Amino acid sequence: MANIGGAEEGGDQMISGINVTPLVDVTLVLLIIFMVTASYIVKEAIEVDLPHAANAGEAVGRTFALVLTKQGDLYLDGARCNEQELLARVRDAAARDHQARAAISADRAVLHGAVVRVIDILKEAGISRFAINVEKSE
Repeated sequence: MANIGGAEEGGDQMISGINVTPLVDVTLVLLIIFMVTASYIVKEAIEVDLPHAANAGEAVGRTFALVLTKQGDLYLDGARCNEQELLARVRDAAARDHQARAAISADRAVLHGAVVRVIDILKEAGISRFAINVEKSE
């Protein structure tokens, strides 16, 4: 009789150990893949350098999130838009919800006039409640 699998002739031995090395290898590869892709998911946010204030205010209910970047781009709820699109979208929503609010996040390098222009568009659309988003000073 041939010696198969390292068993002694005349005796059957059961394999009692499990080799976990391939499992650890696969787990580490998956961990690396998740770590690399997680950094791309986080970078989808629009980055602005907010000014600091001693009192950052309180949280409000449902709001329109407006972002003005230092390059002059305008975003409404994460989607890039121009002033006409902003007016149309906010006017439609404000007609349905009379308690609608807006939170404006403007990079500190944005000119004051650009922020005032966005506030004028909001008022024209029927939004009278808005907040300026700032970072709280330490």
